[in-house]
Amino acid sequence: MTRGGYDTGMPQQPARRVARAGDSPLVENPAGIVRATLAYNDQIMVCHFTMKQNAMVPLHSHDAAQNGYVIRGRLRMTREGGEGFVAEAGTGYCFAPREKHGAEVLEDSEVIECFAPMRPDYVV
Repeated sequence: MTRGGYDTGMPQQPARRVARAGDSPLVENPAGIVRATLAYNDQIMVCHFTMKQNAMVPLHSHDAAQNGYVIRGRLRMTREGGEGFVAEAGTGYCFAPREKHGAEVLEDSEVIECFAPMRPDYVV
C-alpha cells in the first residue's frame, strides 16, 4: 500500500477515525482489565481502560510503543528486572517497543493508552 506517495510494503490496516468510549465494544483481558478500543489508523491507536483493584497485567511486550495517562486510581507499573514505579491520577508514562512491562492495579483505575503503530490484535 502507499501512504503519502511512498510504498510501505505492508497492507494498510482498517481505520476508525472517530469513536466514543460508550459506543465501542468492551473486551476484558486479563480478568479485571476492560478495554475499549477507540480511534485508530495504521500508525496510532488510542484505547480506554477500566481496571479493578488487584487485577494484574502480566509482564509482556509488543511491537508498539505505548504511552499512557492515568485518569483516576493507582497502578504499580513494572519492567523486566523488577524496576518499576507507581502511576496515579495525573501520571503519564511510556514504554518503548518490545520493552517488557506489566501492572498491578492498586485501586480501581481508569487509563488512556496510545499505541504506535496501532495494535492489530486490539481491533474489534
